Amino acid sequence: MSKALNFINPDEISASVVLVALNRFLQEKKGSKMAFLDGAPPERLCKPAVKYIEDRGGKVNIERPLKKINLNPDGSVKSITVRNKRKMQDEEVVADAYVSALPVDLVKILFPKEWMNTEFFSGLENLEGVPVINLHLWFDKKLTDKDQLLFSRSDLLSVYADMSNTCKEYEDPDKSMLELVLAPAEHYIDKSEEYIVHQTMKELERLFPQHIGLKATDRAKLLKSKVVKTPRSVYKTTKGLEQYRPTQKTPIKNMFLAGDYTKQMYLASMEGA
Repeated sequence: MSKALNFINPDEISASVVLVALNRFLQEKKGSKMAFLDGAPPERLCKPAVKYIEDRGGKVNIERPLKKINLNPDGSVKSITVRNKRKMQDEEVVADAYVSALPVDLVKILFPKEWMNTEFFSGLENLEGVPVINLHLWFDKKLTDKDQLLFSRSDLLSVYADMSNTCKEYEDPDKSMLELVLAPAEHYIDKSEEYIVHQTMKELERLFPQHIGLKATDRAKLLKSKVVKTPRSVYKTTKGLEQYRPTQKTPIKNMFLAGDYTKQMYLASMEGA
């Protein structure tokens, strides 16, 4: 469970994280149900969110990474400077309020030193993101009929699912499309995609011996693969770090925080972010 919750080993994770997760599974009516995006995140998550904003008069700008936060004399935000990557020039953005949805590692780099030296923000130095690798593997045969997110008994893999069973977008009665999480990933994040896929296939021999490996009786062929590396994902929830998680309302009157590392009910997760 530790590798599924935070991509780290059981001897590293804070027990409070596991207990909170188990409590929610037991206390909430649908707490044990697993949900999947029915397709790729850009189409199924990002586009509907953009449409929701634009339908209400908002505007979503992309390819404009944050470059600098400019301050007023009282320490509040005067404006932010972003880099317009399409025009290859800087732009200044002025707003009534600002919400940072940056991962904690980027917060520590991009937030002004005047803020980071205060008691509220200084605790962020104790938080850092954990590396994770996701793999997408397409096979010419059906490996499993399980319609669920499954915990792996492998030392290398955390959880996996056959998306041809769990999602309409990938539905296929004859072929499997596996999505897997490789964790802990710190020793693999700098390896080549070929090496990562090779090591994963070796692990899959243990999970699907009838289809993969030298002893397979109904051998499945890997048609294609995709490796997605995230060197810094959710914050690493080791012992004693809860005290350093900031509230989403900050002492800066027009700056607010969003992210998995902030104090919210969904722990270190995409939902929390």
